[in-house]
Amino acid sequence: MGSALAASSPSPLPAASAASSASPRVTMPPGFGMPPVSPVVLPAGTGSGLQQEAEDPLPNPGTFDECHRKCKEVFPMQMEGVRLVVNKGLSNHFQVNHSLLLSNTGDSSYRFGATFVGSNQTGPAEFFPVMVGDLDNSGSLNAQIIHQISSRIRSKVAFQTQQQKFVNWQGDAEFRGDDFTATVTFGNPDVLIGSGIIITHYLQSITPALALGGELVYHRRPGEEGSVMSLVGRYTGSNFISTLTLGSARAHASYYHKANDQLQVGVELEASLQTQDTSVSFGYQLDVPKANLQFKGSIDSNWIVGATLEKKLLPLPLSLVLCAFLNHQKNKFQCGFGITIG
Repeated sequence: MGSALAASSPSPLPAASAASSASPRVTMPPGFGMPPVSPVVLPAGTGSGLQQEAEDPLPNPGTFDECHRKCKEVFPMQMEGVRLVVNKGLSNHFQVNHSLLLSNTGDSSYRFGATFVGSNQTGPAEFFPVMVGDLDNSGSLNAQIIHQISSRIRSKVAFQTQQQKFVNWQGDAEFRGDDFTATVTFGNPDVLIGSGIIITHYLQSITPALALGGELVYHRRPGEEGSVMSLVGRYTGSNFISTLTLGSARAHASYYHKANDQLQVGVELEASLQTQDTSVSFGYQLDVPKANLQFKGSIDSNWIVGATLEKKLLPLPLSLVLCAFLNHQKNKFQCGFGITIG
């Protein structure tokens, strides 16, 4: 529910496969998500009370959408067929990429993407404005513009077309305080017929380890109107993150644990009252820096087993990815092979 496009789009957006930090020299393939904001540093105060507050301030908790992200990153991403991605940097601020997908179960496709990063630096690896877009062979376009309006306010506009027909757009504004983050999102607003979606997020640091917040989704269209509210709690330890989201019709719990520099594990529990379905997933990520290898694996309560293996062929700008997923209940097997250049 964290994205108006995801809630109203007839088809899912293309998955992002790289980091979301926007920097002129960092590869940023087409994706959708706000780059992280640098932590706010409070000025040193005078007096014993101000000095104590400056020494131990409450941290900014991040955004509502990032609460479960750390756990989800250890799970493998499903891929089917053969995928070729070529990234080409034309300058320090402009980059293009080509993506070719060949599949025997779905439609093969070609996508052309472009990324522009401005010269306004707001953090160690943050430059604005950022403009990202990609166009496929059927004429469908996904685009996003992100800009840092001030040191605390960030805005984003994203829109989507399908086969030369405009289908979705959303705009949001994010305000980051010293110990809280507030976001408001408008999706597909139409004042003529009185329809649209409004999503508000608020996340507050209670202690340096505990953050609490909520989400309110209001949607309206002719003959239909409703709202959904969710509450979230996140506890961050020295090497683990535990998160719980409770809504009127669903619950989502996740636990992320970093065992060491090479091994990370994650567990997710999702329950829905509407579909009367509950699923549990376990995933892990194993990094072997000396061999430039990264292995991800997962298994869930529906007996779906998946794994991906990524190998970087340094010093060449080349990465190879192998992916395999097996659904025991449906007796269905999918595998994929990917090559990334640049």
